[in-house]
Amino acid sequence: MARTWLSIRVELVSGHGADLWPRPGRLFAAARSHSFAQFATAIDLAFGRWDLAHLHMFTLSDGTRVSPLDWWDDEAPDGTVDGHATKLSRLQVGEQFAYVFDMGDDWAHLCTVAEKRIDPHDELGVTPDRPVPYWGWGSLPDQYARRWDGDDGESPMPKRPSRGLGDLPPILPWWGERRRA
Repeated sequence: MARTWLSIRVELVSGHGADLWPRPGRLFAAARSHSFAQFATAIDLAFGRWDLAHLHMFTLSDGTRVSPLDWWDDEAPDGTVDGHATKLSRLQVGEQFAYVFDMGDDWAHLCTVAEKRIDPHDELGVTPDRPVPYWGWGSLPDQYARRWDGDDGESPMPKRPSRGLGDLPPILPWWGERRRA
């Protein structure tokens, strides 16, 4: 396959009221025929989001806003184009644009189209049917800023088990009270 796919760098800039530094990021392989809605789903999954029932919007370098119009109940901002119908072929080499997930917590990302196109088979070993990450870095914050299961934002952090991994079932040799020989 020729080098026809886009490589798009996505960096998480801020969210949940905090600016992130260093910024975690991912590189995505995406065909120009993929939609912005497909790209949004790929970003959300690659950044560890599980509650995907939030509005999202791309803002392109020319100011165009892209979002799935059916999610807005006829209240999308004026001039917004449909993310299901708008393809990534609209993007130019070197173009930078923004992606915001969850209009309340404002998880804002800077997206940059690489100067060179890629061959997905060379980068991934396959040609996927949707945009996918193929490189990444950084620690990802929890979507709701939870630090552990049951975190209510006020309680103290649970104590670490005194015997390391002794609280785990002995499925692996280094887990559990009795470590297997």
